Amino acid sequence: MSSPDSHLVRVTHARGVTTITLDSPHNRNALSHRLMTELLAALAEANADDRVRVVVLDHTGPVFCSGADLAETAAAAKSGQMPAALLGDVLGAVARSAKPVVAVVRGPARAGGLGLIAAADLAVCAAGATFAFTEVRLGVVPALISATVLPRLAPRAAAELYLTGDVFDGPRAAAIGLVTATAPDDDVDAVVARWCAGLVRGAPASLATAKELLRRRPEPELDAELAYLSEVSLRFFGSAEGREGVAAFREKRDAAWVPRSEEDGAAAATTP
Repeated sequence: MSSPDSHLVRVTHARGVTTITLDSPHNRNALSHRLMTELLAALAEANADDRVRVVVLDHTGPVFCSGADLAETAAAAKSGQMPAALLGDVLGAVARSAKPVVAVVRGPARAGGLGLIAAADLAVCAAGATFAFTEVRLGVVPALISATVLPRLAPRAAAELYLTGDVFDGPRAAAIGLVTATAPDDDVDAVVARWCAGLVRGAPASLATAKELLRRRPEPELDAELAYLSEVSLRFFGSAEGREGVAAFREKRDAAWVPRSEEDGAAAATTP
């Protein structure tokens, strides 16, 4: 068991990438009130830090996340202060992060853990990882996580997996859209490094707005949708980022926002 003074979420920063690590292996990184509170604080700090260009969500221990902390939930049931009440805040913080979020799934994920994966912009899982929406087998439903999960999944796959609670593997998770890619265990870090190397080259405001475009519902009328998207496009071409990006491309140099190694060394930091 962890002591009251220990951290259940740990944070490191290097080369524009902040890694937030779930570090509660004693209960399979279950979504306890403490873990979710620390995760929310880490996400807020990363979003407020101009050094941070990408957030990587990783984990210690063999399990990515087992879902709700059932022991804590049982103890809290009489008071009505269920730890799952914070889950909506966590999913929203991941999905609305202005910085791209990459989930790294090295082992099994269940229930609420799948909501966390789906909330991330990119997700890679190890070949040996397994997944399941176990809620109906516990007499509950995958309600909150549906906000992030259902937009990712193929509808027929969602129906099968929500209703049966069956376990499925990494290749199936990739095929139905829960994760972006699956990789051999030894290659997961290489996939993350490749994605991060590409993401830090994107302009911060451009990445944040691209994320908004991916989340928004289109206008019902084509002309209205085209007018909105035209305004966004023109605004960015005329922005400081747009002018710098075009100039850097023409001059065959890195744009000003691409992290420099000497800055990375000075900025690297670790929290306990």
